Amino acid sequence: MKKKIPGSIIVIILLLTLVQCAKKGMPEGGPIDEEPPKFLRANPENYSTQFNKKEIRIFFDEYIKLDKPQQQIIVSPPMVPKPNIMPLGTARKDIKIEIFDTLEENTTYTINFGKSIVDNNESNPYNYFKYVFSTGDYIDSLSVSGSVKDARLKAPSQPISVMLYEVDSTYTDSIVYKETPRYVTYSQDSTFNFSLENLKAGTYKMVGIMDKNDNYLYNPGSEKIGFIAENISIPTDSTYEITVFREELDFNPKRPSQLKGNQILFGYEGTVNLDSLDINLLSTKPDSFDYRVIKDPEKDSLYYWYNIKPELDSLIFEVATPKTRDTLLTRLATLERDSLSVTAESGAINKDFKFKANTPITEYNEDFIQVIDKDSANVAFTTEFFPYKNELVLKFNKTPENNYQVSAFPGAITDLFQETNDTLVQNVRTKALIEYGKIVLNIQNIEAYPIIVQLTNTKGEVLAEQYSDNTSSFTFDFLNPGNFLIRVIYDANSNRKWDTGNYLRKRKPERILYYPDTVDVRSNWDKVETFSLK
Repeated sequence: MKKKIPGSIIVIILLLTLVQCAKKGMPEGGPIDEEPPKFLRANPENYSTQFNKKEIRIFFDEYIKLDKPQQQIIVSPPMVPKPNIMPLGTARKDIKIEIFDTLEENTTYTINFGKSIVDNNESNPYNYFKYVFSTGDYIDSLSVSGSVKDARLKAPSQPISVMLYEVDSTYTDSIVYKETPRYVTYSQDSTFNFSLENLKAGTYKMVGIMDKNDNYLYNPGSEKIGFIAENISIPTDSTYEITVFREELDFNPKRPSQLKGNQILFGYEGTVNLDSLDINLLSTKPDSFDYRVIKDPEKDSLYYWYNIKPELDSLIFEVATPKTRDTLLTRLATLERDSLSVTAESGAINKDFKFKANTPITEYNEDFIQVIDKDSANVAFTTEFFPYKNELVLKFNKTPENNYQVSAFPGAITDLFQETNDTLVQNVRTKALIEYGKIVLNIQNIEAYPIIVQLTNTKGEVLAEQYSDNTSSFTFDFLNPGNFLIRVIYDANSNRKWDTGNYLRKRKPERILYYPDTVDVRSNWDKVETFSLK
């Protein structure tokens, strides 16, 4: 007699079968490998003397590859021709170095791999491995150490490459742009200290570079540099502090391009005083031709606006500064231009109110602007126009726990094309006094005046600043709760701003000293701090 198996049992059996199959086919996962490769041995051994080989093999515990070896690996003293270092493109468990140069006698050589050695799977780096050997009886063992800092930031944002250049009959300061150094090391990530080792006695120039592209050359457009002014004689017991800074490049305009109708974009490199810059249209201009130049608030770009389009396919400009003069051409196409649009930036209780426009403001009429408070009482104001920013600033006194209504009626603002604004109404609310915090700062041991005292956020962006010729007490009020940094600038040339350095002119940046702690500001709280600059 046949018995039927209940359907429920068949379902259970099928499910168990599927689970087992899934288990058999399921790959076993594991933790991600976060360990760098491990050095096992070398042939000849690391730190060998009486070296006379043409090949070096360095072995690791796993497959490795070389990341950007041309940029990362540096041999000092340099070998000519350069050694052939493998692997290139394929992974292997060793590094093979083929030497073609005739090595100098009684010389210590260092092959510094920087950050190039990484494992094959996860690219975990084995940082700053170096292979050292000597063609003489001993390894050079002299060293020099120090620390690095950033001229403007509280700490460098990335490791700094610290380099020594041998000062001999061929040395010039321009060597940092075109030749690799004799010795190089890197600052440590957290302490920002450095140590250069296996050095021979001699006279050197010490330079620090925030080497973004890891090519051991200084690229002024994108990198920071620092230097020790005097030459360094090794051996030495001295330690050194290098302050890196970003140089201001000379003004260099790029070829302009048409951005929109009646608007030409002038990109540039370097810095320029806009009051001394002239952009002149050399092409034939129509009658009643007018123009305005506006600076982009974030980019190194200028916008040249003109009211009437010349009947030409291209325009020729002359861009002149007190030191430079360039003739530039741009092609024209038929493009739509922007129509006037006015926006407002209300500002905080201690910030000014601003009108901004997307086309050049050429006129404004205070009679068509009104400020009233929460009681509908008129509030007195003054105006100031900043042409290069294209901003109309309204200044009026604000009190806590108040509401202000700022209105710009048609005719308040007129642009280059004689268009006027639509009615714009913006409300400004100030909080109760207890919602703000305050910092009362007393500075001690000021070496020289004037000084600039700045309050920044944790990113280094300036939120408020005060200038002093003789005072040492400062109050920053109406602060929103949060974390702040305090820094003091010694304004050596009294121009009310921080000035960076210049490598070739051997000019150091103006000194900035940071208060060591982050200042935590809370609502309805006066934070009293003492900052000693000693």
